Amino acid sequence: MCKAGFVFGIMKNMRVCLFQLVFTNHVKECPCSCADEASCGSPRWIGRSLSCVCIKRKGAYERICMNLTPVQEERLQRLKHRMKVYFDPSRRDHQEALKALWHATYPDQELQGLISEQWKDMGWQGRDPSTDFRGAGFISLENLLFFAKTFSASFQRLLKKQCGNRATWEYPFAVAGVNITFMIMQMLDLQSTKPRTFVRAIFIQMLSEDEWAFDLLYCVAFVVMDKQWLDKNASYMDFNEVLKSTRTQLERELMLDDVMRIEDMPSYSLLC
Repeated sequence: MCKAGFVFGIMKNMRVCLFQLVFTNHVKECPCSCADEASCGSPRWIGRSLSCVCIKRKGAYERICMNLTPVQEERLQRLKHRMKVYFDPSRRDHQEALKALWHATYPDQELQGLISEQWKDMGWQGRDPSTDFRGAGFISLENLLFFAKTFSASFQRLLKKQCGNRATWEYPFAVAGVNITFMIMQMLDLQSTKPRTFVRAIFIQMLSEDEWAFDLLYCVAFVVMDKQWLDKNASYMDFNEVLKSTRTQLERELMLDDVMRIEDMPSYSLLC
């Protein structure tokens, strides 16, 4: 996987303007000039078809444009396509992906079948894991597989609930993973035709530099969720509340001044 360094670029051939910015501590007054309609500004930009916003990061103002570059458009469309694919148990490639998840999770255990009591050990609700993908689709399986292969130590630690004072009724690992995928999809608001959040705009910039940004964010979200679970001494019925606080934490970190890549997020250090 290529981990290119992330730099927000100033768009060429774009005249700039003088405007007042208000968005917590991240968006400030930014000196520019412009004769066109390139606009930056407060949360009021939402839904107004404005082309740019400026955010103060690392002491300098960086322009984030709503008009996507060809690379951003291509990768965003590819990600949107992934998000629209339903899990189909009759498709050979989906079956193989499910088998690959099993072998990445339990390399020393032979899988008895795609419908088996064994799947419950991974945290699926029943013998047939395909019934649990309805909320987030095939991408949630891809996310779990990416996590298992890329950060195997963290994946196994969370699967086996190895750290902290665990609850009697723990969250089911695999089903939690599907819910995390769905939560990130909602947080990033990628299916909307117009950008409605700064977090979405920032993420698309990250996506242009790393095609695997969504999958990396998923891994960060999973370890953040587990940490929140332990910090709150949560039990099964608290899962939705933990998921909400996880989303809040992710949004806060993505908006930090010095976070230019997923790897810059403070919680990325929880992965191993």
